[in-house]
Amino acid sequence: MGISVSASAAIIAAGLFIAFGAMYPVAENGFDRVTSAQETSHERALERENVDVTFVNATDDGASLNVTVENTGAESIPVPRTTLVADNEYVSVDPSETTVYGADADPSTGDTETELWLPGERLRFSVPSDGEDAVLVATESGIQVRGTVVAA
Repeated sequence: MGISVSASAAIIAAGLFIAFGAMYPVAENGFDRVTSAQETSHERALERENVDVTFVNATDDGASLNVTVENTGAESIPVPRTTLVADNEYVSVDPSETTVYGADADPSTGDTETELWLPGERLRFSVPSDGEDAVLVATESGIQVRGTVVAA
């Protein structure tokens, strides 16, 4: 009787050791994923705080709609991930229809091939016009600015 109690206690201890050995990596992996998700969330919140966009103007000359916005924040913004919405409809913008230029410069001297919109620079969309009245520009971090289109 004495040996069977010791043997069963050893079997139970070994089983608990194996169970703990199997559960620990699962728990650690879950904890790492939650921690990583929280860090990503904090990084995105910080980015949203550092991104700011100001509406400059939107003009329509009957053939093209020109929308200009300025990056007044502290973060660079990717041009391809900046969205233009006109009269509540998404506008598909070709990279050749965007120009990035300095706030004090002429848009014709801007860069049409850059993919990065730095703080203090302006981004101009020049797309075909359909007689829009209102525009919205949104960044990848969710910052958006609205404006009214005026005739040129």
